[in-house]
Amino acid sequence: MRAIRHRRRSIPALAALAAAAVAAPVLLTATPAAAHPREGRLAKELVEEVTARGAYRHLAKFQQIADANGGNRAAGTPGHAASAAYVHDTLKKAGYDVSYQDFDIYEAHTKTEKTTVLGAQGRELATAAFTFTRSTPAGGLTAPLALARVDETPGCTADDYPAGAFTGKIALVKRGSCTFVEKQKAAAAAGALGVIVYNHSGTTPVRGGFSSPAEGIIPSAGITLADGEALTAAAAGGEVTVRLDLDQEHVKKTTRNVIAETRGGRSDRVVAVGSHLDSVPDGPGINDNGSGSAGLLEVALKLAEEGANKKGKGPANKVRFAWWSAEELGLLGSEHYVAQLSEKQKKDIALYLNFDMIASPNPAQFVYDGDDSDKTGAGAGPAGSAQIEALINGFLDRKHKPHEGSDFDGRSDYGPFIANGIPAGGTFTGAEGVKTAEQAKRYGGTAGAPYDPNYHGAGDTLKNLDLKVFDTNLDVIAHAVGTYAQDLSSLKG
Repeated sequence: MRAIRHRRRSIPALAALAAAAVAAPVLLTATPAAAHPREGRLAKELVEEVTARGAYRHLAKFQQIADANGGNRAAGTPGHAASAAYVHDTLKKAGYDVSYQDFDIYEAHTKTEKTTVLGAQGRELATAAFTFTRSTPAGGLTAPLALARVDETPGCTADDYPAGAFTGKIALVKRGSCTFVEKQKAAAAAGALGVIVYNHSGTTPVRGGFSSPAEGIIPSAGITLADGEALTAAAAGGEVTVRLDLDQEHVKKTTRNVIAETRGGRSDRVVAVGSHLDSVPDGPGINDNGSGSAGLLEVALKLAEEGANKKGKGPANKVRFAWWSAEELGLLGSEHYVAQLSEKQKKDIALYLNFDMIASPNPAQFVYDGDDSDKTGAGAGPAGSAQIEALINGFLDRKHKPHEGSDFDGRSDYGPFIANGIPAGGTFTGAEGVKTAEQAKRYGGTAGAPYDPNYHGAGDTLKNLDLKVFDTNLDVIAHAVGTYAQDLSSLKG
């Protein structure tokens, strides 16, 4: 799962790793289980056959690949290429139509990142160049600061930049509410030569960025909350001049998505299911997102064993599995895939299911809030998303598994699908967010600690998993795929 820029049966062989998981009482949801259809034949068989033991072998393979390739499986690296080949070749042997989809990405190498306050009280500030920022001229960009308005959406809209006040200056903007791209565009439109974003909390500089070099239109960097507030106070009393010095190299690389689909099934009723395969450069990415990738792979293999790829015995609807690359760089793989589809091909996709981080070691069970019943964030998904949420919630209710809603906040690969009107849903078990005391009572685990303490770190290894919650989410995938492969009628609600 990408960072925010402004993702039953016993398991004897894995019991030692899963022993810490604690049973929890059922959380009642707004949608009663009685409202949902029970499993059809295919769904029931897949749920019975897909196990954490089976999927764990894929996680072990991803760990082995990372260990042999510098400790990671990041997009554009040999580790990711080997992971993609493993998924591709495994599904090819299982009888799927499998293809690679290549696309270009960029890697940022920062050489210089400095902010210097000039004048009698001059000093150098801790600075973090934004990923894919434009570099300043040699020797830096020297200009007075201009303060963007601080409100509920600081620096996000044109009215945060008074006319004429930013021309030829460097905009100082507080972090929050909108993306860094939106802040940068608004500042540039007001005539700013560069933008410095200061943090809204903590003691570290803002580490932001853009999806590609094309989005970096003016030099952009982050500083700390304390330094931002000090500059704001100083600029309110008179002109403050700074020198922003950024030098960043952007290297083009090629990476690839893996797409596999059943040979049979109606091609105008496609059930699309996806997980991102890439890790961050700092670790092997076994929970994020080896877990979702391994879960999809195991469900796909069991679906093939059920005869889904045998002529005349396949599901009614075509099932298309996808392993996206460059999610950690900004959903680039899924965005590229959707952008290449014709309007008809988009309409042929009945729904999209996304699974990103489904084995977090201090987990909560989140289900994407398709109907906006939680009334937070981005609102409901496209028509059909509410029914996907209801199907998943109903399944978890019948299994006596507690769960709660999660906003479509744009952090994972459902984003490009819902942006094109395709209903979406799925599950995840938490990233860097902190588990509440209420959640600890509900799910077990440690209150006040992150859902995944090794999120985006070197510690995201095979030891960074809760196998009980992994097993639960494998069942969710199996149930949803098995249900929709045979029958889409529940999408109509």
